[in-house]
Amino acid sequence: MAVILVAGLAGCATTPRLGGDGNLQVFSGASLPAPKEGDNALASKPYNLGPFDLLVIDVFGMPELSNREVRVDETGMISFPLAGAIKVSGKPARDVEWQLVEALRANHVRNPKVTVQVKEAKSQAFTIEGEVKQPGIYPFSGRVSLLQAMALSKGVTEFAKLDDVVIFRTVGGQKYAALYNLKAIRHGQQPDPEIYANDLVMVGDSSGRKLFKDLVTVTPLLTVPIIILDKLIP
Repeated sequence: MAVILVAGLAGCATTPRLGGDGNLQVFSGASLPAPKEGDNALASKPYNLGPFDLLVIDVFGMPELSNREVRVDETGMISFPLAGAIKVSGKPARDVEWQLVEALRANHVRNPKVTVQVKEAKSQAFTIEGEVKQPGIYPFSGRVSLLQAMALSKGVTEFAKLDDVVIFRTVGGQKYAALYNLKAIRHGQQPDPEIYANDLVMVGDSSGRKLFKDLVTVTPLLTVPIIILDKLIP
């Protein structure tokens, strides 16, 4: 005797529920507005250091003080030999170079030449969540498209709904969201949208496919066969 489990799979397809916030403007297949000055999300403006950024500091002519990786702590401070603790949060790397020069001079280092480079910009980042293989917070540097963001997260999972990818963004205090179809973007049918710092990328899932996987997993434990109506899986 076969047991047929449909389990309401026809209604399992998830769709983004974007209308719950009255301050949220929703786009469908359209480009989101780019961040404005003051949104702290523009890649083109000078980058100000922030907590958890990773810096590489070099003092010319002093190997023991060169190629040093220094992490900005949660309070926006760094500690460097012969310079002590320095507040760097909210300042561009060039200003921090001058701070280090002055601190080293005060500790009898003659004519120090210092360079500061940002290796990881953790304080300006975007977030990828949902059905991707490696969700998390990713440092923002340069230009990043949606497909590049998917590559950074090691691609989508087997349960991902390619037509249920939402980018959330705040511009000038207004919340925005737009729905994208990864398959259409890959085939050139839709433009590949640009990602900005502070964006949230959410990849939706197919609940039906998850249920199908779970049922297949438990089948060996049952004494009767299970027939799944696969055509109802979204």
